[in-house]
Amino acid sequence: MPDYLDDLRLAHVLADAADAATMDRFKALDLKVETKPDMTPVSEADKAAEELIRGHLGRARPRDAILGEEYGVEGTGPRRWVIDPIDGTKNYVRGVPVWATLISLMEAGEGGFQPVVGVVSAPALGRRWWAAQGHGAYSGRSLTKASRLQVSRVSKLSDASFAYSSLSGWEEQGRLDGFLDLTREVWRTRAYGDFWPYMMVAEGAVDMCAEPELSLWDMAATAIVVTEAGGTFTGLDARPGPHSGNAAASNGLLHDELLGYLNQRY
Repeated sequence: MPDYLDDLRLAHVLADAADAATMDRFKALDLKVETKPDMTPVSEADKAAEELIRGHLGRARPRDAILGEEYGVEGTGPRRWVIDPIDGTKNYVRGVPVWATLISLMEAGEGGFQPVVGVVSAPALGRRWWAAQGHGAYSGRSLTKASRLQVSRVSKLSDASFAYSSLSGWEEQGRLDGFLDLTREVWRTRAYGDFWPYMMVAEGAVDMCAEPELSLWDMAATAIVVTEAGGTFTGLDARPGPHSGNAAASNGLLHDELLGYLNQRY
C-alpha cells in the first residue's frame, strides 16, 4: 500500500508557495477582482496561486493530472491533484481572514477517484491542517511541529455544535425547514463558512457541519482530513467522499441524524 508521504511533503511545499503569493496580495488596495460566469468573484490572487501550484506540479509530478477551480483539467491518468487556490474568495477580497488554499491528491480506485492526501492552509489565520491516507490527520506549523487531530465523542444532538455557511442554499433546495428543525435540536449553531467548519469537525471543536452545494475542489482536501481524524464525510445522499455536489461531515456518531434532518423535504 502506498504511504503517500512524499506526496504530502510536496503538498506542503505547494501550500508554502501559495501562502506567500496570497498573503502578498491580501488587503492590497489595488487587488483586481472579476466576476465569473457563475457570478462568483475571482481575484488576481486566485489565478496567480493556481498558476504557481500548476507550475510546481508540472516540474515535480509531470505525469499527474491537475484539476483546478480557475483553469480546469489538465492531463489524464490514475493520479489527479485537485486545487482550490483560495477557498473563501469573498472573504479574501473583503479582508476577512477566513480563507484557505486547498490541495488534494486523488487516486483512481474502486468507485472512482478518492482523496489520498489533503492540505488545507489558512495563512491569514496562521493555521494549517493535513492528512494522508492511513497516516492520520494533523494540524500545526509544519510536518515536524504538529498535533494529531481527533473528532469529538459527542453522541447527542442536544449536546452538539453544528456549523454551516449560509441559509440561502438550503432554501433554494427546499431543505430549509429540515435545516431549521436541526438547529432547534442542537446545543449550538454557528455560520463559520467555507473550509473552516470541516477542520473544526476534525479537531473535535465542532461536532457536525454541512453545505448544500459544493464543487469537488471545495471538498477533496477537507474530506480526507475529516476521515483521517476519525470522522465521517459524505454527500447529503450518504455517498462517502466528495462526489455528491454537497457535503455533510460529522464525528460519525451523529451522522445519520444529521442526514435525516437535512433530507427532510416539505
